Amino acid sequence: MATTRSRLAGYFHTEYQPGEQKLVRKIDFFILTFCCLSYFTNYLDRSNLSNAYVSGMKEDLGFVGDQLNMINTCFTVGYVIGQIPANLSLHYIKPRYFFPACMLVWAGLTMVTASVHSPQSIMAIRFFQGIAEATTFVGTHYILGSWYTERELGKRSGIFTASGLAGTMIGGFIQTGIHSSLDGASGLSGWRWLFIMDGIITLPIALYGFIFFPDTPSTTQAFYLSDSEKALAVSRVPPVEDRSPVSWTFFKNTFSSWFFWGFVVLWIIAGETESFSSNSLLALYMKSHPTNKYAVSQLNNYPTGVPAVGIISTLFWATLTDFLNGKRYLVGYFIGITGVATSAMILAASKDPTNPESTAVVFGAYYWAGAVYACQATFFAWANDALRYEQHMFRAIVLAGMNLGSNAVNAWWSIVFYGASMAPWFTRGMWAMIAVSILLAIWTAALSYTTAKHEKMRKAELAQASGVVDHKSVTDYA
Repeated sequence: MATTRSRLAGYFHTEYQPGEQKLVRKIDFFILTFCCLSYFTNYLDRSNLSNAYVSGMKEDLGFVGDQLNMINTCFTVGYVIGQIPANLSLHYIKPRYFFPACMLVWAGLTMVTASVHSPQSIMAIRFFQGIAEATTFVGTHYILGSWYTERELGKRSGIFTASGLAGTMIGGFIQTGIHSSLDGASGLSGWRWLFIMDGIITLPIALYGFIFFPDTPSTTQAFYLSDSEKALAVSRVPPVEDRSPVSWTFFKNTFSSWFFWGFVVLWIIAGETESFSSNSLLALYMKSHPTNKYAVSQLNNYPTGVPAVGIISTLFWATLTDFLNGKRYLVGYFIGITGVATSAMILAASKDPTNPESTAVVFGAYYWAGAVYACQATFFAWANDALRYEQHMFRAIVLAGMNLGSNAVNAWWSIVFYGASMAPWFTRGMWAMIAVSILLAIWTAALSYTTAKHEKMRKAELAQASGVVDHKSVTDYA
């Protein structure tokens, strides 16, 4: 008991170098505020497509079949195309220019969506929007891994991911308010005003990033950091030779690395365990409920419980895995159990669809399924931890590759298993969820063993070098 108390005390009290605590507070404020607000508006935009769909857009534009899923696929294709180029761009373009520029592009495209008259127009807009939004998630994780130590990273990754879920959650309430107050104003439907407001909200955040974002420790020119704080920021992270990545050898070593494929496959599998939430299945279930008819406010508000659970789960697991010295792999086992259990609950409820108890079971299952969002922060923190001593651009490519692989699969996965026409029960998708949940637990076990083995080799090399950083890269073990 005393040991547990001492560990808790040590976790909540970190010994800092002189001036380090002040530095961490500064970068917490300027990095996390911009990144979280950026990701908030990013997810606000994504979730509000579904909110608009159930708030009149479906009827106004004459949606048929799985056109909503096709729109999401067009976004995903653009998102996939932009992943690696976007993260490579951070090597050549300062993040405080690149991030805000991308935000301005997607803000403009969001507002343009208010003028469309067909689902096909939204498909074209969302494709380019996906390209513009490609750097937000993986680019931020790259930046977080550049500034924060291993002990600090999990919590910051959790806070960042939770901000996106907050955008999903609040989007429903925003749409409810806009629908009740602006529907019909200036001859525009409430769902059109939603896209206009989304774009307007994004603009001042982009300006804030342009002025205050500090780039990376080695390139920062932030006016609020002194010269000694800039030097301290560089000293907090391992010294890594930062060679230009534009070479055949770099790409060959990267794409033949077991570490690259280990984490890419991990996120491909884990990304599909989020399918219940990412495809807004609860809202589609409610829209196609066999007996109940829900009001627009209910269709927008009830599903907000899913990201609310996701926020709690994300912060809990990010904090816990920091406390457990980076045991991020534990989340993989939790998600595996969650995926199997929630799918089984919905399959059981589908056997008696008109029973009021089945509705309660389905709501409970979808709310519980929101907990799987915890894998975003913890798995990307896991990759950052494992690659902390590698080339910066190798780490950037791995992070981008994770998101690229996941979204490339999700581009067709959502249509095959979670098409809107399959509502309300998505039986095929339930069995797919059981399969990927079991596979995730297996892959997590294999990758945790491999990364632990590599960590031992790395520590042995550092000990042998007696403090001189001269060790093999993970690409050397390809």
